[in-house]
Amino acid sequence: QVHLVESGGGLVQAGGSLRLSCAASGRAFFSPNAMGWFRQAPGKEREFVAGILWSSGRTFDGDSVKGRFTISRDNGKNTVYLQMNSLKPEDTAVYYCAANRYSDVITSVGGYDLWGQGTQVTVSS
Repeated sequence: QVHLVESGGGLVQAGGSLRLSCAASGRAFFSPNAMGWFRQAPGKEREFVAGILWSSGRTFDGDSVKGRFTISRDNGKNTVYLQMNSLKPEDTAVYYCAANRYSDVITSVGGYDLWGQGTQVTVSS
């Protein structure tokens, strides 16, 4: 049984940076099609933030974070990262890591079948 565990959330001022990590545990061999980051603010739908193909490293960015957030992965550590720069108050949300093991849909919630518990990111103005 594979579990995803996020870390790195917290409170930061606008313009600051945070790096989120998501580690897959429970199985030595972990090779999804892709990993993704999503976020959900109160009263809003879960939103795609960024995705990365596990094998090639090709990345996909949500429109609201392009140029500010960068997704990366370390295959040897079964870990995916989200570097968030130039944070804005509207980036405040719970951020979720997810694994896409069976689908070729990368930028939608429906393509992901395994989710972490989420980590809160709060950006103050």
